[in-house]
Amino acid sequence: MDLPAAVPLPRDFYQAPADLLAPLLLNKLLAGPDGRAGRIVEVEAYAGDDPASHAFRGRTARNATMFGPAGHLYVYFTYGMHWCANAVCGESGDGTAVLLRALEPVAGLERMRLARPAARSDRDLCRGPARLAQALGIDGAADGTDLVAGPFRILDDGTPPPARPVATTRIGISRAVEVPWRWYVADSPYVSRR
Repeated sequence: MDLPAAVPLPRDFYQAPADLLAPLLLNKLLAGPDGRAGRIVEVEAYAGDDPASHAFRGRTARNATMFGPAGHLYVYFTYGMHWCANAVCGESGDGTAVLLRALEPVAGLERMRLARPAARSDRDLCRGPARLAQALGIDGAADGTDLVAGPFRILDDGTPPPARPVATTRIGISRAVEVPWRWYVADSPYVSRR
């Protein structure tokens, strides 16, 4: 895939509530500094007043990036072993972000395979937020990265979001489980499993 034809999303693209922005990120490209990239096929929205959000109890050292300016990468460590990546959105101070749950790998697959030796197939390289971060080399050092300037960026190559993305409840949370803030590309084999 020729990623130079893709352009970074502008800052104002991210200045929207998480539940409005999330489905618009589907089919955009998440690209790393070393050529690894994938098409976003699954996302989840988290708002500051959302009991399932890291921001619900206010700003901390861990979630500070969520409260910063839109268009930055919020990376957090979970279950004592995995990194997960989010696109910060809304206005500064809102504490809102979109969890990037799954990608369809499109470039740098050899590097992804080296980063994810346990993946049984290319379909499993970026299927799920922890696998996605591992495959692209996203860790705590990437927290706060500017998604417009890089090194990690979300790009638009002209592929529109799906006209009818699947909307359902979020995965792996214990609060606000009924909120239908997970979207994915219908029939994509790269979407994570429940």
